[in-house]
Amino acid sequence: MKAESLTIGALARRLNVSTSMLRFYEREGLLRPERRSASGYRLYPPGAEKTLLFIRRAQRLGFSLADIRLLLRSGEERTGDDVVGLAEQRFIDIERRLTEMLVLRHELEIFLEDLTARVGRAAGRPAGRLYRELLEQTCSHDPHRHASSSLTRLTRRLGCALATAEREKIFAALRGRHIHIWREEDGYSILVADRDPVIEQALRALAASEANCHVHVEPRVAAAEDGYLFQARGTNAFLFAQLFLALEAAET
Repeated sequence: MKAESLTIGALARRLNVSTSMLRFYEREGLLRPERRSASGYRLYPPGAEKTLLFIRRAQRLGFSLADIRLLLRSGEERTGDDVVGLAEQRFIDIERRLTEMLVLRHELEIFLEDLTARVGRAAGRPAGRLYRELLEQTCSHDPHRHASSSLTRLTRRLGCALATAEREKIFAALRGRHIHIWREEDGYSILVADRDPVIEQALRALAASEANCHVHVEPRVAAAEDGYLFQARGTNAFLFAQLFLALEAAET
């Protein structure tokens, strides 16, 4: 039995949205009625419900209306690779923003640990215990597990040298090292707080291995007063921020 067409009111009720929203999607070229009834009412095909669900989901994921329009017309105007590329670029944008929050959380955790120790010494045990409770509440879950898995997915998609098995020797020298990390205007700076020559050698090897990578600008390594500074520049420098967060959390 052929499914019946849906009026604009019926479609709105099924998905708990307003009819004005459906008219807005129609004006934007995202949703099209298949015809009008004899009395002039919009009639949508049965598949309009799935289309609307797709539009709403894409909006929740942060796609613009222009992007959604292209995704909906993928079969007509764009190749499958183009559509996947559009979705993956959105994924990368989210990862870039997430990295900024992971870096901020990492430095806040270090700050709270230091603050706990300072307050504990200056104000006695009750105040120190209060800040310790704050620290545990703020840092109660481990963001590095996500950073590690996200890094693996990102580097695999981007085809970056960071995904290759040969880097394991470099990573082994950097695992579990204490780091400070901060966002620069054009990238990230990572301070590995240890003057072990093995670390410098690993950092320079990592920078050299990325010299010809198309994803980001070649990193730089410099000696610092309390360790070694690794600086990554470019729009995809967040890959290195996620890498070092994951390496610090990893077991040696």
